[in-house]
Amino acid sequence: MTIKLNLPEGVIVEHCQTMADVRRNIDALDQRIVALMAERSGYVAQAARIKQNAGQVHDQARIDFIVDRVSAMAAEQGAPAAVIEAAYRAMIDAFIEFERGEFKRLRAQLPKES
Repeated sequence: MTIKLNLPEGVIVEHCQTMADVRRNIDALDQRIVALMAERSGYVAQAARIKQNAGQVHDQARIDFIVDRVSAMAAEQGAPAAVIEAAYRAMIDAFIEFERGEFKRLRAQLPKES
């Protein structure tokens, strides 16, 4: 008996026979995802350097733009929209906290005016 999986059109994944196969593939994807998130963190750190005040760290218009953009990308690629939106919102929230920390850390390094 063959069960048809609900894969997005055009997405090709390895046919797995065992959970070990599934986990090996997910682990490989996680390796790539973490590398991309590390790269993203470098740009977030630069945003903390460039922004002039702490109020600029949380930019709701930008958040809305990103969520709308990745939701559209999810729809185009047949990815589960709810998963993509939830993942991006969680990632953005975490990066905002990271950026706030970087903003404070960088400002603490500046020479104090006398």
